[in-house]
Amino acid sequence: MISGSRRSAALAPESDTMSNRHLDKTPTILRKIVDRKWEEIDERKRKVSVDDLKAMAGDQPAARGFADALRARIEQQTPAVIAEIKKASPSKGILRDPFEPARIAESYEQGGAACLSVLTDRDFFQGHEDYLKAARAACSLPVIRKDFMVAPYQVYESRAIGADCILLIAACLTKYQMQELEGIAHEIGLDVLVEVHDGEELEDALTLSTPLVGINNRNLHTFDVSLDTTFSLHERISADRLTITESGIMTREDVDAMTSRGIYGFLVGESFMRAPEPGDKLQELFFPEG
Repeated sequence: MISGSRRSAALAPESDTMSNRHLDKTPTILRKIVDRKWEEIDERKRKVSVDDLKAMAGDQPAARGFADALRARIEQQTPAVIAEIKKASPSKGILRDPFEPARIAESYEQGGAACLSVLTDRDFFQGHEDYLKAARAACSLPVIRKDFMVAPYQVYESRAIGADCILLIAACLTKYQMQELEGIAHEIGLDVLVEVHDGEELEDALTLSTPLVGINNRNLHTFDVSLDTTFSLHERISADRLTITESGIMTREDVDAMTSRGIYGFLVGESFMRAPEPGDKLQELFFPEG
């Protein structure tokens, strides 16, 4: 069997001279996750073929419009919050117990979230596709499948389980892979959020057509978090795109620092997951006057 890193490089055209350098720079934990993703895809293909997934994806009702929901808030200069439903993380273990995705989704909607993010990775985040299905069924919000997309199979699978959007992480994909996966996503009605951590990744991300550009403030090598990452990279993003800041938004001062610079898109999870009532914590952080 081909390892994840080698398979990832093999997907890109020969003209992609960035591939080897790009993959060499990928943090160890991310390489480990990507390797496992390829194994997982092979396992799933033996149970459900890609043709079956395409049929299931085609049977889904129209997507809820993830990008549109964010744009509507951002154009009004109102915080557009993607509220995350996450059971655990590799570094911090279980974040919430008991973990009830449907109840959390309802709480987020009441608290003013624009969209939901649901972790579906099983081996590293203890996620599951059923969590996405349950959360989406419990509310009217659009939902992004938060996972590590490396192959077309996962894109069709995301639509088949009811996702409205997928995440593409530039740190573990080449420019050409992202373009391929985005093309498939848009063909089947999915929006795309592309996530970057630095300027080089941003250059690749801006070759995509999606308006949604997520900037992760966490350094994947050191795990340090700095909001300056968003501040500096946002200046390189044109006004027709929507900047979504990710990681490190913990206080009202953090929110104000972003909005004062014209950044109204947020993806927040951990601080909400640790709160007794996630939606109340969301409202306290983003809409205290309400």
